[in-house]
Amino acid sequence: MLEEITNDTSEPTFYVFAFSTSEPERIIIVTAVLLIYLLILSGNLLIISLICLELQLHTSMYFFLCNLSTLDILYVSTTLPKLIYISHTDDHVMSYTGCLAQFYLYLLFCDTECFLLTTMAIDRYVAICFPLHYSLIMSKQVCVLLTFPAWFMASVNASIATCYAHNLTFYGLVEVKNFFCDIKALLSASISDTTSLRTFITVDAMFVGVFPSCLILASYICIIHTVLKIKSSHGRWKTFSSCSSHITIVVVYFGSAISLYLTNSLEQDLVLSMMFVTLVPMLNPLVYSLRNKDIIQALRRIIHTKKNMPTIKNSH
Repeated sequence: MLEEITNDTSEPTFYVFAFSTSEPERIIIVTAVLLIYLLILSGNLLIISLICLELQLHTSMYFFLCNLSTLDILYVSTTLPKLIYISHTDDHVMSYTGCLAQFYLYLLFCDTECFLLTTMAIDRYVAICFPLHYSLIMSKQVCVLLTFPAWFMASVNASIATCYAHNLTFYGLVEVKNFFCDIKALLSASISDTTSLRTFITVDAMFVGVFPSCLILASYICIIHTVLKIKSSHGRWKTFSSCSSHITIVVVYFGSAISLYLTNSLEQDLVLSMMFVTLVPMLNPLVYSLRNKDIIQALRRIIHTKKNMPTIKNSH
């Protein structure tokens, strides 16, 4: 079958490894990935709906959270539906155009998340270090101005990387040793000189990874310095706990990203890639809803309103 695919196509055809298993195991994988995908969609859509419906949540912190939830939905939608299709049909073939499109979208949303998490750290820095001027500094216009560069820089970065990937030479049936077209898989599959792309990746890692990490670290150093000035231990804990959700997401996201690109085995790549793609989008609604009183109260108000709607109608 693989030979037929190679001979029948004039342009490179990508064979996505995914999780090649027997029929019973494929059913388990399809069910598990589908449940994860639905959980991510429902959790993040709930966060977006609550923020849009509740006026009390129309602040800069929740504006960024709404962007993060939207980004998480788009992020997993570039990879998981294709994985479900491959696991269900056992059709591992992907077109050259489809692979590059997935590569571009994956990088776009991945890079945007890095920049957005950095913006959220700056927001927490202003909220804790300059509480009296927070609403003035973090106005709606400023929030939009901070969010737009994240998307713009990520789109430019992803476009450049995709152009480099497009110039790589592939022959015949290209084995993508992952469940989606990522940079490591394309580099290992190419038969051309990959020096320019590898150089770009090194520079890009500084721009997308190291620089945002330094800004986040600097923000939290200033936050810790301010928190330590609070005399009450309860006050210190209450103030710093407002950052706990963001810290959790940052540690998981950057930690899983570093672990992913330090591995060299196929099995580890598949497992860590799945964690990187799904863990943060799953944790985001859970962490921000379970540890956030405003979100919980907003959800209770909406549920209470829904329960009372028939009574209001009957009274008229």
